[in-house]
Amino acid sequence: MDYLPHDQVRTLLAVVDEGTFDAAAAVLHVTPSAVSQRIKTLEQRAGRVLLQRTKPVRPTESGQVVVRYARQLAALERDAWTELGIAAGAGPARLPIAVNADSLATWFLQALTRVPQTPPVCFELRREDEAHTAALLREGRVMAAVTSSAEPVAGCTVRPLGLERYIPVASEGFMARHLADGPLEERLPGAPVIVFDRRDELQDRFVRSVVPGAPGAGPLRHYVPTSEGFCDAVRAGLGWGLVPEQQANPLLRSGALTELAPGRTMDVALYWQQWKLEVPALSLVAETVAAVAAESLHARK
Repeated sequence: MDYLPHDQVRTLLAVVDEGTFDAAAAVLHVTPSAVSQRIKTLEQRAGRVLLQRTKPVRPTESGQVVVRYARQLAALERDAWTELGIAAGAGPARLPIAVNADSLATWFLQALTRVPQTPPVCFELRREDEAHTAALLREGRVMAAVTSSAEPVAGCTVRPLGLERYIPVASEGFMARHLADGPLEERLPGAPVIVFDRRDELQDRFVRSVVPGAPGAGPLRHYVPTSEGFCDAVRAGLGWGLVPEQQANPLLRSGALTELAPGRTMDVALYWQQWKLEVPALSLVAETVAAVAAESLHARK
């Protein structure tokens, strides 16, 4: 195999980004059969299966390598057009970034608003739990990610951003109903709790910090998979939960929420990981994100 044909590589990237062969065909302005033939030819040339034919399609481990190459190729090509002074033909830079819901709801959008738009940059944000954003980097689906992993993904650099602080809170009515009749250590493990999704372990970790040896939070769990909805559910009294400090503080001051254990918090270390690729737009975003994170997050001790 001497080289990977660029049209086939771009087609693979389009299929992964769009999720189906039909959607990729529409974006590329070709027929679905042409897309299928290009992918088949690329797989034959590589000698490996590159896509799992699921809905949406997913790259195999070998496919992830080619997807990363395709995205890097597109970014370098766009920069070349820009330096030649004909960036209009290449279109704006598109940066796919993975970010966790709480960062997105509190400080991350502020960082993006500070990124200069000359030349213009388009952000494609993929919301994912901070413990799982690194997987999107490995798959080549994003070029950068806010993650809780300090271990760099292969081909990526990593820099610390700071600590996202969470405060365990509940409504006053919830406290009276579920936590007022005994010590917190006795009442909390059985109290209704709000969790983000089935991969969210933050509330379990807090209970284990309060009650050593406890298996985690109680079995009565309400799953609320948005940062704003999570906070609203806690405020409404459905359960207790750990709310980002920036969201919790105004509600604590107004009396809408009460701290379960004043002085007790949970910190999640956040990192910025990005591909080792000299893309000016990506470097600019990285510096801006780091600057806003330094203003918004707690410093690591």
